[in-house]
Amino acid sequence: MPASSSLASSSLDLIGRTPLIALSRIYSGPGRVVAKAEFLQPGGSIKDRAAKAILQAALGDGRLRPGMPVVEMTSGNMGAGLAVACAALGHPLVVTMSAGNSPARARMLEGLGAEVILVDQVDGAPGQVTGADVQAAARMAQDLAAERGGFYVNQFHAVECIRAHEQGTGKEILEQLGYAPQAWTAAVGTGCTFMGVARALKAARPDTVCAAVEPEGCQALAGAPVTKARHLIQGTSYGAVPPHWDPSLMDISLAVKDEEVELWRHKLAVQEGLYVGYSAAANVCAAVKLLQSGRLPPDATVATVLCDTGLKY
Repeated sequence: MPASSSLASSSLDLIGRTPLIALSRIYSGPGRVVAKAEFLQPGGSIKDRAAKAILQAALGDGRLRPGMPVVEMTSGNMGAGLAVACAALGHPLVVTMSAGNSPARARMLEGLGAEVILVDQVDGAPGQVTGADVQAAARMAQDLAAERGGFYVNQFHAVECIRAHEQGTGKEILEQLGYAPQAWTAAVGTGCTFMGVARALKAARPDTVCAAVEPEGCQALAGAPVTKARHLIQGTSYGAVPPHWDPSLMDISLAVKDEEVELWRHKLAVQEGLYVGYSAAANVCAAVKLLQSGRLPPDATVATVLCDTGLKY
């Protein structure tokens, strides 16, 4: 049978090249909001890109050997991305997750064949995971990797993720849009999506305004005291600055309220037909705020990302 250049050889080939969509029904201007539809990835989120990049790099340099277990702490999205990649590459996956994360995420991971270990919350609440909750899950993952002779992904310290978004997500936005947008907004967990795309966009247009999206009361990147560690935006904003954070890439921090996130998530679903998660809604909310702030030209384009599917909540 002749080879076909359009035939994907595995789920890994489905990662990346997501569509860029104009959100003209929920925001009619001035200016416009465009968003990468990362919820269409095989694992349902933008974390598929990072998972693929980390595992391929680890296989290339010998940190990950054939058949070796992969172990990681996750809020759900990185775990799903790793599950997709591990299935394609033939590695068992063990993930630890705060019990406060969405149960739907744990079910998806188990459905993909991962072993899921839920870790009791330290000071969070169901649907609201704090930095302390994440640290507890990360410690357990590190211990399990040592016990089982596994490869510990350690996503918060993996520089491969930043490169994946600089060379992938950011480059795709430039190609699909045909020019560099005037601004970029994204919520920050590990910071890799925000920084990688910011690098690509600023290389093409140095005056691109890059705005980090943070929950009101949990604006560590803005240098503000954390007064509300619990918030709706799972997988982001843990009340601390990520290890590889480059502050020179952030021009502004934009705060969003839980109520605003709920509203924009509803708008995306019923007006755009896009059923996405809370971080996606926060990103779009912030993009509209930036356009309405007067900081950008009236005809400006703000690029953002629809991080994951709402089916995980």
